[in-house]
Amino acid sequence: MGKFITLEGIEGVGKTSNLNFIRELLEAAGQACVVTREPGGTPLGEALREMLLGHRDDNMSADAELLLMFAARAEHLAKVIRPALDAGKTVLCDRFTEATYAYQGGGRQLDIGKISGLENWVQGELRPDLTLILDAPVEVGRERAGKRSAPDRIEQEKDDFFQRVRQAYIALAHEHPERITLINAEPPLEEVQLQIREKLSEYGILGK
Repeated sequence: MGKFITLEGIEGVGKTSNLNFIRELLEAAGQACVVTREPGGTPLGEALREMLLGHRDDNMSADAELLLMFAARAEHLAKVIRPALDAGKTVLCDRFTEATYAYQGGGRQLDIGKISGLENWVQGELRPDLTLILDAPVEVGRERAGKRSAPDRIEQEKDDFFQRVRQAYIALAHEHPERITLINAEPPLEEVQLQIREKLSEYGILGK
């Protein structure tokens, strides 16, 4: 069984740059690596991603958003994640269910019980071996993200939404320290990546 690693955080914390950095570390350590993302990762998942992040349905209900996230996740698990893990490969995923707890639970303030029930149904006992949450103040992330591209449907939410998302992420790290850890993403990239390398070693991903 391969290792399952996920990378999380609000917009603008450097997930893309650090995802590539982690992939390079894993491959240098001799691990066959599958890099994927959520929502997405499959043809159906990418179509759902466009529905979720595009502006065609800006007034989508929170419940519909939650169910579409898990529909994409079910397909992703069946077609990409589980087959790769079963083949002994390391799966590196840009966001997973912790994002649902943060964005739909924290941001949208949906009942956590709904999310937990869907998580257990869709995933069974599968959870990431390690989740790295890149954490930075909302104003820092939004300033960085604003230099990148026009905001998608979720990125256009107001600061109080992202404050709730950030706090939900921090709470997840405190609740599950055995598999979820915070990375301070505010310093320069080199310092952030030093933290990442240390955490991967600490959690036995690169070896002690």
